[in-house]
Amino acid sequence: MIKLTRIDDRLVHGQVSFTWVPSLDINCLLVANDKIAADEFQKMAFNLAKPPTVKLLIHNINQAAAFLNDPKSSNARILVLVNNVADAFRLAQDVKEITSVNFGGIRMKPGARLISKAVALDENDIAIIRQMLEKGVELELRQVPGDRKQAVESLF
Repeated sequence: MIKLTRIDDRLVHGQVSFTWVPSLDINCLLVANDKIAADEFQKMAFNLAKPPTVKLLIHNINQAAAFLNDPKSSNARILVLVNNVADAFRLAQDVKEITSVNFGGIRMKPGARLISKAVALDENDIAIIRQMLEKGVELELRQVPGDRKQAVESLF
């Protein structure tokens, strides 16, 4: 069962491991990213950053969608982590269970503008966000579980 799908360009880090994981009673972190799935160094680093009792899976987007759609994964309590809006959209298109996406952190990049203290979006991100909203996906911004949800579309 997917407990949360989160966009956070840092992926696995302290805020995820020490606030989101216990708050949602997560037992499986799924990093979904084509580039990172092929990077052994990144995989090793993320494995060190996760809580010891939590399973870490790192898959490309297609493998992640297949895993999430597999009935065998329904017993896991999964936090899905992607590092960009486009990957979240790809997963939401392929995985019906993804009905909400949390925006945690997207750093500044050329052509982007801050919509909150931790999220910067460019025009391509905003176009993809509009597509997700048209498909009925809830898009909310929260750094940590105790924060009040903010609708992403209200911020731009």
